[in-house]
Amino acid sequence: MQGTILILDGVSTNRIMLKVQLSAAYYHVVQSDGIAGLLALARRTRPDLIITAMTLPDGTALDVRATLQQDPALGLVPIIAVTSQNDRSACLAALQAGIDDVLSQPIDDVILQARIRSLLRARSSTEELSLRDATPDALGMAEPAASFAPVSRIALLTKDAATGALWRNRLKGVVQHQLLTHQMADIHALMADPVPDAFVVDLTGPRPDIGLRLLADLRARSMTRKAALLAVVPPKVPALVADALDRGAHDVLQSGFCADELSLRLTAQLHRKACSDRLRDTVRDGLRAAMRDPMTGLYNRRYALPHLAAVSQDAMQSGRPFAVLLADLDHFKQINDRYGHQAGDSVLTETARRITAHLRGLDMVARIGGEEFLIVLPDTDQATATQIAGQVCREINARPFTCPGLPGPIEVTISIGAVIGPVDTRTGLDADKQASALIGHADRALYEAKGSGRNKVSLVPAAA
Repeated sequence: MQGTILILDGVSTNRIMLKVQLSAAYYHVVQSDGIAGLLALARRTRPDLIITAMTLPDGTALDVRATLQQDPALGLVPIIAVTSQNDRSACLAALQAGIDDVLSQPIDDVILQARIRSLLRARSSTEELSLRDATPDALGMAEPAASFAPVSRIALLTKDAATGALWRNRLKGVVQHQLLTHQMADIHALMADPVPDAFVVDLTGPRPDIGLRLLADLRARSMTRKAALLAVVPPKVPALVADALDRGAHDVLQSGFCADELSLRLTAQLHRKACSDRLRDTVRDGLRAAMRDPMTGLYNRRYALPHLAAVSQDAMQSGRPFAVLLADLDHFKQINDRYGHQAGDSVLTETARRITAHLRGLDMVARIGGEEFLIVLPDTDQATATQIAGQVCREINARPFTCPGLPGPIEVTISIGAVIGPVDTRTGLDADKQASALIGHADRALYEAKGSGRNKVSLVPAAA
């Protein structure tokens, strides 16, 4: 099954016809005739989308949405409302109230299926970002659209300059956003920073195929794939509506250009974009927190060990050497005991900065213990590893550390143990075990450096 769709309609024949259409597309269909018991039904069946009559025996489509908002887990379920006639005022009122789309009877199956696919894709993307384990409130998703109201950049991509000027003039009275007009044949100026927040693509001309290709291109490009994409289609061309949605449009005006309708659909799409951007930032910040040491900003052990295994795997396949360095500050406990933990933290932070300053872009450094650092140098032979380790060692001991609150600087040294990988492939060790073996070799080399006087580098030429 492609998903679960809940149908709400007081007329049984309407429900039956919709069920036939949707079942033929392999959706699981659940039916009800009204709002009574809706919340319990939705909690039990967990619909991916709801199709409701605009008017029900005990309420309206707007009441359906309000009911679902009572449960944060259901508040983001997309809703399509169905009207008995093509009533534009009812359509605009529903869109303004937060209904995702409005279709009129008789429902065109091509448009219906395309609308469902588009809305389910959007919901799936949101669920992937939110990881389904946090409520919309916890992630800031439940804020009203008004809280996402900065001026956005809207690009109107039309078949000719006259159409662009007409659309812009009509929109000026109903939107507060910055409106940019471009002909579809020349959009290179839009591929610069800042990229527009939304694109409105004109498919009303004699060559809609140009606009369709443009939609697919905008959705595919890394710079524009996060922008909201809307298409304007001439009336009564259902195949074009479906094609636009399947090519990547987030929404379609299927009855031609209407400034009021476009304003409402833009508001909804910009709100979704803001929510997705916020979720994406939350996920990225969470991943960063999981991989980074909060004090020094370096990677932590959780990131470093899989990274070392990946470098080891690449080296096993390419036959090129790499180096693993374990660096440990000498007598660090004495710094904490004598000057306090605040001074010790300052020394760790400055050590991280100095180490990073002497590494290449492809190198990785992580704090894996209190005063212990793991450095991985891909594509590095013994001579280069020795040079880099020596530079790091000298950088630490050459200049005393200045710590806030202390009358004078602190002398700090570091010892480094190094090993050249990969381990001999004849040992049969996989990448993870190779990584563990290399850390063991580097740890023994570090012990040798400590035992022979500290403030030096001890390197094992090859791990066997």
